[in-house]
Amino acid sequence: MVHTAKTQITLQDFLASPEVGNRCELVDGDVIPKVAPKRFHSKTQRALLRYLEAWGDSKGEIGVEWAVQLTRRGKDWVPVPDLSFVYAERLPADLGDEACPVPVDLAVEIISPEQAFGVIAEKATDYLAAGVVRVWVVDPKAKTITVFAPAALPMTYRGDRTLNDDYFPDLSITPNELFERAGLLG
Repeated sequence: MVHTAKTQITLQDFLASPEVGNRCELVDGDVIPKVAPKRFHSKTQRALLRYLEAWGDSKGEIGVEWAVQLTRRGKDWVPVPDLSFVYAERLPADLGDEACPVPVDLAVEIISPEQAFGVIAEKATDYLAAGVVRVWVVDPKAKTITVFAPAALPMTYRGDRTLNDDYFPDLSITPNELFERAGLLG
């Protein structure tokens, strides 16, 4: 079982530690384990990954639980979004096997049953403040996708309402399509 660190850890120590591979995040100098995903979370993540791959494999890097180096409230922050996307031209040419060194263009957080929307919405706001361009909060139980963008109110999509975004040309999805593909409708 992974425990929260009792002493503060530096970004360099965190990135060099085995906890990075154990689904942990760095928050205010502490190592925080992510919530273990359940079946609906996993099915939703897999279905959304397929959509992102079909749209973006040729455009950039799609990450599955790929840590991102950011700053949150003046401190190093290394969140691990469930899915992420970053345009290829924004990544360093010499990128190795490391945490993403730039704010991603899209961070996706899928709500697990033991998580509250408000907590994930606050995390979405922190992502935006750290330079992430878009955050999708996906709720398998409510069958919604809420989009957070800078200088805009969050927008919740449900049913057959199509999510389109000029920042991601040609990426189009409805919650019904996503959750049907995940096997969570009907």
